[in-house]
Amino acid sequence: MSAQFLAYGFPAFISHFGSALAFLFLFIAIYIRITPYKEIALIREGNTAASASLSGAVLGYCIALASSVAHSVDLPDMLIWSAIALVIQLLAFVIARILLPDLIKDVPNNKLASGIFLGALSLGMGILNAACQTY
Repeated sequence: MSAQFLAYGFPAFISHFGSALAFLFLFIAIYIRITPYKEIALIREGNTAASASLSGAVLGYCIALASSVAHSVDLPDMLIWSAIALVIQLLAFVIARILLPDLIKDVPNNKLASGIFLGALSLGMGILNAACQTY
């Protein structure tokens, strides 16, 4: 291993990866608290709609989070863009609730169409979010 890798590369990797994981867990914690149903319990019960919606939200945020890591100039820049991405991904749920007012009943009732729509909207928002971070 080169001295440059040990001095710069590995510490940067650890700080960015650790920060990204922290943001991912923060996103999941906030997301499952702002939704009026219990995604984890529903998924454990085999609710496909809850699984599709939460999976789309997580994947959408991961795409935006990966873009913030890849395009940031340093750790503080990455942290700022990760926070912006988090807010935008949470807004995807708010938008979905406006578009589908019965969403909060549909997902717990395992209406797969609503779960897939919410997951796809979240994934789409994540892709757009990531693309907009390529300044």
